[in-house]
Amino acid sequence: MAKGEPVQYVLGCEEFCGHTFLVGPGVLIPRPETQQLVGLVRQNVPLGSRVLDVGTGSGCIAITLALDGYRVSAIDVSDDALRIACRNAERLGAEVEFVKQDIKAPSPLPLWGLSAIVSNPPYVCQSEAGEMEDNVLQYEPHLALFVPDDDPLLFYRAIADFGRDCLADEGWLFFEANRLYCNQVGELLRQRGYEDVEVGKDQFDNDRFVTGRWRRNS
Repeated sequence: MAKGEPVQYVLGCEEFCGHTFLVGPGVLIPRPETQQLVGLVRQNVPLGSRVLDVGTGSGCIAITLALDGYRVSAIDVSDDALRIACRNAERLGAEVEFVKQDIKAPSPLPLWGLSAIVSNPPYVCQSEAGEMEDNVLQYEPHLALFVPDDDPLLFYRAIADFGRDCLADEGWLFFEANRLYCNQVGELLRQRGYEDVEVGKDQFDNDRFVTGRWRRNS
């Protein structure tokens, strides 16, 4: 065992929403906060609805929702992440459409009419690296962690713009976000025409989640 290596990587798995997911250095270790993000989808979106998970990583969000009864597609730019996510879906018997895709690029996927988009995208600014635990900084994938200091809302902007094209009327956005920027993410959504925008707290009483709704006829 390498010094400081997360125990989840040593064991090769982590629990999430009652399921055991394979994890490795190519994906973030699922965290309790993200289980709350799944809970927001469950509370607001009817079973059977079409949901897109952006930046799926281990597939923990997408697979959990698929096992609940949602129709789920999931995208990621990382081959390692998609490989692990596909293995998790196969092990757990979940039907998820996994596609390699950069949300910042035009999408080739037929994803119109989505009821919800959910994402825990990279949201740690490079300047915050010095405040992070060594076991995270040295082992977890920087591609899934960091955004440039000069554009911390990079992925939220891309996903919000994508949602305006692909969400159905009354469709939802569900974001996990950096507590320092949740209010800015909320304002970004309002500027792009989303309604019912709310910022929610995690179990540590930190701002952590941003939700919004797209109404095509308003």
